Amino acid sequence: MNRWRGRRMPRRIVQLLVGVFLYGIGISFMVRGMIGAAPWDVLAQGIANHVPLSFGVITTLIGVLVLLLWIPLRQKPGIGTVVNALGVGPSADVGLFLIPEDQPLWVRIAFFAIGLTALAAATGLYIGAHFGPGPRDGLMTGLHRRTGLAIWVVRTAIEVTIVAIGWVLGGNVGVGTVAFALLVGPMCQFFMRLFVVPLPGKAAAPIGDGFATRG
Repeated sequence: MNRWRGRRMPRRIVQLLVGVFLYGIGISFMVRGMIGAAPWDVLAQGIANHVPLSFGVITTLIGVLVLLLWIPLRQKPGIGTVVNALGVGPSADVGLFLIPEDQPLWVRIAFFAIGLTALAAATGLYIGAHFGPGPRDGLMTGLHRRTGLAIWVVRTAIEVTIVAIGWVLGGNVGVGTVAFALLVGPMCQFFMRLFVVPLPGKAAAPIGDGFATRG
């Protein structure tokens, strides 16, 4: 079994790295769409209005802070968890540097659609590689275990809180935020089935930071 897994290792590593990079690019397209960002990105935008740090740096700091919250919840990160926390922010900054802003509405809608699709595909890639969940998913599952509340209750409470804080700080909440909430789940599920790496004795991983994301 270990030998079989070893033959899959190069593909898994490539999926992890490409997925994390693509996740950040997807975020940057949605941000440039300017029709409403994903919950955690609304928070990063809001914080960016008040501190002299880039969106990507703030995204990374939020990821690290969420990982620290794993400690009292007794969550154990995988290497994919750490790569996600440290890699998404820089790739988002790359995308924001390359993708033009202040575009016509139809272009911004296209940007958002491209970003959402890229983010969902990225989720399928890195979660399908079986290197561990993203930081925000570990927070959700940890709170679920400690509180006994249903997963959907915990997830909704976290994301409503995050959106509210981000909105108060000046983050971009709009129709895109609602579209993200409605579409990201089914889209991530599709790409999970497409990109999951089959490993003997290992069940398919749950959908990761595509709900957070970052989610």
